[in-house]
Amino acid sequence: MQIENNHLRIQVSEKGAELQSIFSKETELEYLWNGDAAFWGKRSPVLFPIVGGLKNNTYQYDGNSYELGRHGFAREKNFTVTSNETSSISFTLNADAASKEQYPFLFRFMITYTLHQHKLSCRYEVFNIDVKPMFFSVGAHPAFKIPLIAGTAFEDYYLLFNEQETVGRWPLSAEGLIEISAVDFFNNSNRINLTKPLFYGDALVFKGLESTSISLLTDKSPHGLKFEYADFPYMGIWSAKDADFICIEPWCGIADSVEADGNIKNKEGIEVLVPGERFSRTWSVELK
Repeated sequence: MQIENNHLRIQVSEKGAELQSIFSKETELEYLWNGDAAFWGKRSPVLFPIVGGLKNNTYQYDGNSYELGRHGFAREKNFTVTSNETSSISFTLNADAASKEQYPFLFRFMITYTLHQHKLSCRYEVFNIDVKPMFFSVGAHPAFKIPLIAGTAFEDYYLLFNEQETVGRWPLSAEGLIEISAVDFFNNSNRINLTKPLFYGDALVFKGLESTSISLLTDKSPHGLKFEYADFPYMGIWSAKDADFICIEPWCGIADSVEADGNIKNKEGIEVLVPGERFSRTWSVELK
């Protein structure tokens, strides 16, 4: 599926409602990773109803145990196009018998992509259509191509946060679980210089950043992007080993810690939605 305006053209797959392309008509540049399976076969998967991994890939709810893989099942499901306009398109996933085996809640999950001049926004809406409170997480995982232009290298790019940061990063165990304490990282700075070895130990995971935007920039070209993510309390920055992309991942939710007890009601960062209510979060990317 494709939508466009005078500045941008995007393509989205019905599988996972996953972005496949973010193309600037003005710069004639593609900004999204190409999904080369030799490194990582995804481009911008949507994370729902969990973010990250569960301890032993299982969780408990009301005395029953459920198995759910890393980042949940939405990225592998076929969504239905429920609105398709010139510069906006919406995809919807509804609970079904298969989802209830892994996730015992009745839900409707809607993803809307909208173009406005040079900006693409992505809105997640979760509706609890059950008779009981719903426990969930949701997050984004877009991979942006770097280098963006010929004559530049991965190491020429950096991430610039809009606030000075002091938080550390949270290491991940070999099983992808959050360790019990953070390690120093920012120390009152707002810049991450990108190098491929930076991600050899998996993602950089942050809690409680002050920033609400991250810019991907290089001093060797005017082209880059600004990524905005207000109201997402967790952030992951990741690249596959030696791959030419960087993922900027705002999350409402986080992987289990190594000390997690497995009860979804006690899970760090879990969102709770009462019956009949709606949850909404939006991220956006503006191309330069």
